[in-house]
Amino acid sequence: MTNKEKNLPENGIVLLLEDNQKILDINRKMLEDEGIMVLTATTRSRVKCVIPDVVVLDIMLPDGSGLDFLTELRRICDVPALFLTAKAERADIIAGLTAGGNDYITKPYDIDEFCARVTGFLRLTGAIKPKDEKTPPPPTALTKKELSAALFAANGLSNKEIGDKLFLSESRVKTCLSEIYRKLGLAEGKKNKRELLADMLDVK
Repeated sequence: MTNKEKNLPENGIVLLLEDNQKILDINRKMLEDEGIMVLTATTRSRVKCVIPDVVVLDIMLPDGSGLDFLTELRRICDVPALFLTAKAERADIIAGLTAGGNDYITKPYDIDEFCARVTGFLRLTGAIKPKDEKTPPPPTALTKKELSAALFAANGLSNKEIGDKLFLSESRVKTCLSEIYRKLGLAEGKKNKRELLADMLDVK
């Protein structure tokens, strides 16, 4: 594992587990430009015993499966995990989410969307502190599925679209979002709750 260290991580720590060095370097630079400390590894065996705030991992790795790695990681911690992989079949997505993934991005991918999803998870876990003191502090009690649903909702996805990504019915998505709003303390106001959620996550 290599680690381009800063004195202190301003906006949390992200682990990138990716065997494509070009992709690894691009993602690391983009996240470091956001003030995030980035730990990188090209194989499972090179991952050090450090608990990050967010994990981004490929499924196909030289020394095993990212699915198995995440299953093992889930035994010791519950940090948000995002799969970034070329495996785009529905069965692959289901396997990733079942293994404990919070989100799933297929290659080729939009780098700005990738950064937005990672920083969104960091805000929800509290690793990135709110810039506006009036903004409610990010909660730590959201479940993995709630973290994913919150990020999708903040990016403007409909209940049906969120359900398709998380394999939930629209009614289950509605119930899930209601619980998220309750935990976040989002009250009725001039803006609707999804707009308030987008403001909290700084989603443009």
